[in-house]
Amino acid sequence: MLPLQLIDSFLLNYNVGQALLLVFILATVGTLPLKSRRIIAANATIFGLVFIMTPQALAPVHYLFLGIVLLVVGPVLWVTAGR
Repeated sequence: MLPLQLIDSFLLNYNVGQALLLVFILATVGTLPLKSRRIIAANATIFGLVFIMTPQALAPVHYLFLGIVLLVVGPVLWVTAGR
């Protein structure tokens, strides 16, 4: 039960939007060694959807705008990635 208490104590200090932003940054940094713009584009698109679908009661409205930006940037990166 210790890992759940650790996660709970972390989330009490921050809102859900900040926690999602941290996970997005860690996931993006984790995909950089793969050197694939398509994976980064898929990551951006998926997190864009996650930010948009997060209820406004849990995260401030600026995370909604971040989700919209990621939903625009993700497909653009996908198309420009090439093979």
